[in-house]
Amino acid sequence: MQRWRGLEDIPEGWGRSVVTIGSYDGVHRGHQLIIGRTVERARELGVPAVVVTFDPHPSEVVRPGSHPPVLAAHPRRAELMAELGVDAVLVLPFTTGFSQLSPADFVVKVLVDKLHARAVVEGPSFRFGHKAAGTVDTLAELGGTYDYEVIVVDLVERGASGEAYSSTLTRRLVAEGEVRGAREVLGRPHRVEGVVVRGARRGRELGYPTANLDTPPYTAIPADGVYAGWLLADGETMPAAISVGTNPQFEGRERTVEAYAIDRVGLDLYGQQVAVDFLERLRGQETFENLDALKARMAEDVDEARRLTRA
Repeated sequence: MQRWRGLEDIPEGWGRSVVTIGSYDGVHRGHQLIIGRTVERARELGVPAVVVTFDPHPSEVVRPGSHPPVLAAHPRRAELMAELGVDAVLVLPFTTGFSQLSPADFVVKVLVDKLHARAVVEGPSFRFGHKAAGTVDTLAELGGTYDYEVIVVDLVERGASGEAYSSTLTRRLVAEGEVRGAREVLGRPHRVEGVVVRGARRGRELGYPTANLDTPPYTAIPADGVYAGWLLADGETMPAAISVGTNPQFEGRERTVEAYAIDRVGLDLYGQQVAVDFLERLRGQETFENLDALKARMAEDVDEARRLTRA
């Protein structure tokens, strides 16, 4: 899959394509429907499928300080899109100047002059252009002028609640620690990535050495507590007990994400980029009467995480 950063990265002589546009943070099941339809239509027409997305998130440019928690960084999104059959991902630097393009100028500058869109696939609530003035109807009207079709894909509703799958819903579930619900929306466990750094080494002293992740800014981190999941490192997926929080037992202040690879001895992951997948929340963050009580509860947490990840 080709990855482009900015319009100037698009190869000279790029032919027609089927395009979808959006932030696509998380590439959740609603996104997967839209991207899947994009790929399907591209295959029908015999042209490439292209996803256009933005960096930074448009809200941070339009309303500084409002950057939402990030469910998946751009490299991870590209991996997920490649799995869906996407041929190219175009990441557009979202600047103040770019945000001021009218819907018509956006269509001409991106879809017509550069990507030569044959079809554009979007969800029903898609908005674009200055002050989000453009809608799917606007897109369709311009398509009549510039020779592309518009396909609108309805998003999946979430179970009995009837709430459409969305990044906003996923962020809320993650923030509440409802990683099982987030997994339903995403179609896979929520993942947090980071570089392993040296922490206070208390886990090692307690018999449960952990990988302490230094996560990128804006990462969507689940609510404080203990979780079952997996630690992904060195090309291996290892069952893990995961702690999120400030370690109030030791009067900690800095919020951390730490993962203990269950039944693994001698792991040295310092300086490595790793990932943690959250399967199930076991409990909230707690303090205990003494270290013996803490160690007993940690042993219970590890046993439960072992059981859940083997199921």
